[in-house]
Amino acid sequence: MENTGYTTITRQSGLLREMRVVANNIANAATSGFRQEGMVFSEYVQSIDGGSSLSMGQGNVRHTSFQQGTLTQTGGQFDFAIEGEGFFLVETPMGERLTRAGSFSPNADGDLVTPDGYRVLDPGGAPVFIPPGVSDLAVAADGTISSEGNPVGQMGLVQPLDPQSIIREDGVMFRADDGYEPAEQGRILQRFVESSNVNPILQLTRMIEVQRAYELGASFLEAEDERVRQAMRAISQ
Repeated sequence: MENTGYTTITRQSGLLREMRVVANNIANAATSGFRQEGMVFSEYVQSIDGGSSLSMGQGNVRHTSFQQGTLTQTGGQFDFAIEGEGFFLVETPMGERLTRAGSFSPNADGDLVTPDGYRVLDPGGAPVFIPPGVSDLAVAADGTISSEGNPVGQMGLVQPLDPQSIIREDGVMFRADDGYEPAEQGRILQRFVESSNVNPILQLTRMIEVQRAYELGASFLEAEDERVRQAMRAISQ
């Protein structure tokens, strides 16, 4: 295969990955706490002895947007949203994870859990316990939980040490291998949830652009394949 073919194929593979990312964004446009992703393209330049260098574009790195999502008031006393920086800290079978999705509820043991049953943790990594029969639950901006004016616990509000290195494991769950620290620039709001930060119109527009770019590359490969076939037929005659 000639260099033009290799260059086009690397471009096509990157566009295909971006199409999957955009489609996932659109599918989660209504998922609370979802963070939009984008594809980062880079240029790979290979030197060729006795000739010009070969430049190829690759799309292998996903970028997560941490732009604030819309805050929607729900009225539920166990619904929480983060305004500004930070994540809730939760316990999963794979270890501690971070999330912006704050629709919680107490389980049978009184632990505050996510819809998947994962326990919400306090700043020290212990489960957040909700006393039974509490009806006047109040949560301060720093996550301190109180009942009748008396503190009963605190939800952890943390920030990864390196936000760009966190790894998405689920639609709304992230892993911070480099660790985390208390989030100083965020606050927790009770009776609110944060919507996805996906802009569906922009994502649909990008999907159309990617699809057209992919179709253009496919047409070029077909034309190049036909050109090579004709050249081989001419040589064989």
